[in-house]
Amino acid sequence: MAISDVKEYAHLTEADVEALGAEFDAIRREVEASRGERDARYIRNVIRLQRVLEISGRAVLFASPKRAAWLSGVALLSTAKIIENMEIGHNVMHGQWDWMNDPEIHSSSWEWDNTGAAKHWKHTHNYLHHKYTNVLGMDDDIGYGLLRVTRDQRWKPFNLGNPIYNLVLQLFFEYGVAIQHLELGKLVAGRYKPGTPERADFERRRDEALTKMGKQILKDYVIFPALTGRAFLSTLTANLAANAIRNVWSNAVIFCGHFPDGAEKFTKADIDGETHGEWYLRQMLGSANISGGPVMHFMTGNLSHQIEHHLFPDLPSNRYADIAVRVRELADKYDLPYTTGSLPVQYFKAWRTILKLSLPNKYLRATADDAPETASERKFGGSTTAGIDPVTGRRRGLRTALAQGRRRFARRGKSAAR
Repeated sequence: MAISDVKEYAHLTEADVEALGAEFDAIRREVEASRGERDARYIRNVIRLQRVLEISGRAVLFASPKRAAWLSGVALLSTAKIIENMEIGHNVMHGQWDWMNDPEIHSSSWEWDNTGAAKHWKHTHNYLHHKYTNVLGMDDDIGYGLLRVTRDQRWKPFNLGNPIYNLVLQLFFEYGVAIQHLELGKLVAGRYKPGTPERADFERRRDEALTKMGKQILKDYVIFPALTGRAFLSTLTANLAANAIRNVWSNAVIFCGHFPDGAEKFTKADIDGETHGEWYLRQMLGSANISGGPVMHFMTGNLSHQIEHHLFPDLPSNRYADIAVRVRELADKYDLPYTTGSLPVQYFKAWRTILKLSLPNKYLRATADDAPETASERKFGGSTTAGIDPVTGRRRGLRTALAQGRRRFARRGKSAAR
């Protein structure tokens, strides 16, 4: 169903895992030791670019009753919002730039340009998601409490709406993030009893969320449109469009990093007594990258390097491309999969999982331990010992075993077709 023994699934011994962890630690130390003016200049230039784009977009929208100005304003503003949320806000709040000791670019003070309160996001994302990445019952980002994305989530008739829920979640993704910290499922289940400390804590978080949402709505849909005078209505629709574009893009990037084939899920049993090396291994197996060039990497906030981000969430994002070369080398050395693909391919796979898992398991083809979207160590039937290729002398481990499994599956499919 899901991986319950990460070492066994990875075809690694305990010594292998700790050696791999030591090599990742060495990468971290090297990057930390080399941070400096070049990195500081990078983030400051990104912030300047973002502000120029936003100011330009706001200025152009004074003429937004004209179609060309409306389109230009939406393009400028949505680009500015994407950069602020992805490459600046997300990464600043991860503490990637705290080493600069600049109070204006610090995880403790940054408040980003969307409806989610920074303090709430830092708990649900930095702590829960990154500590318990893809651990069922611990990581709320697995389906966001709404979508069924693994067979380990028991099917319910509610899941038939998977495609519709995701379409709505895409368009209003910032609101989904904003309410995630409220854990509304517990409210519906009656776990926040009136008069209890749990209820008081929920009400405090609710009020903080509503305050941030209210400020954001007032800014985007009242104040800025009002400043453009007679262009109020066209500016309002332009702001709506820019936010929707940012939401859909953010959702797509995040889903491509967590839900395509090869981004594995794990059970709670797997993290009992988890070592530092096993944590690294789980991050690597549970994440997926998006291939592309510098523009793609920049516009995703370098989350196209999702594997590297999950291995080193607080290292500067502009270093991920270089770190990725080292991580690929380690994947080759230990014969581990390095899941990557183009944006269309990864997005298609994420959507395929969402569509497929809207149905009960009896309508699905692969077994629960060998599904493309979630596998387990049981798919190997106990054959999880790495070997050495007698011809090349290279290690034969998980990546080789997965490739062999895909070939066997393809042959069975051809035989059935005959």
